Amino acid sequence: MTLKTLSAICSITVLLISCGPNVYMPALYHQDITYQPKPSSFDSVKTANYISGSYSLYSNSNLDDQLESGQINLGRGHIYEHFNLAYGAFAAFGDYTNLAINPGKPGYFKDKFFGAVGGRVSGNLLASDDGNDYRYLGFEAAYSHEFGAFANFRQYLKSQPGYYVDPRADLFTVGLTTEILIQSQKHKKLQQGFRLFEGTTLGYNNLTNSFYNNKNISKQLAPEIFETGNYKFFSRASYFIKIGNYFGTAEYYVNGLSIRFGHKF
Repeated sequence: MTLKTLSAICSITVLLISCGPNVYMPALYHQDITYQPKPSSFDSVKTANYISGSYSLYSNSNLDDQLESGQINLGRGHIYEHFNLAYGAFAAFGDYTNLAINPGKPGYFKDKFFGAVGGRVSGNLLASDDGNDYRYLGFEAAYSHEFGAFANFRQYLKSQPGYYVDPRADLFTVGLTTEILIQSQKHKKLQQGFRLFEGTTLGYNNLTNSFYNNKNISKQLAPEIFETGNYKFFSRASYFIKIGNYFGTAEYYVNGLSIRFGHKF
């Protein structure tokens, strides 16, 4: 499936369901976490650097607008006897496209640029057996700072009536992971991994006492797995493949997907 076809499908989907209120959240809300590669127990090198580029296509949390972004990631990973660690920095640049408000209506805009910079850290407990690494319990954390026209637009809208807005430019997301990494017995340079993430974005969300409390409209939000207090938890599934020193990832979440290719050095 080409990116052009994927974009068309996403656009049609959000157009079919767009009939809700005007809700605007940070561009990287639930999108700041991504798979961080780390050395495996069957690698000869126990510390490695990783550089990659990614493309993401997703809808906003109210499933009525579309976002797409490119991202550059630079990371470093370590493996110890029973523990993995990775950390790194990233920069993202993208576009928020309005699909919910028609031209001539109040609040209409075609699209707005956004950018973000941030850092990530990841660690996990590790057990190994017959060419498999069981990263059975891990954590992920990511910080991002958003800038650009879309961030400025949300700052303006927070004082305007008729909009539900989370104006935050800074996000801090944390969560738990579990993963299995498998090395091919026939082709030793081939590794594949499958990871699940469950986490939440910390901090006060302006929508908590407005949009989320209005059950007649908030039911249109992209579904969360569960919530406790002010925190809404979300999931992310990742597939990882490495052939020699080249790797790729595909990540799926409830309102979009991301693909990435990179190099280990």
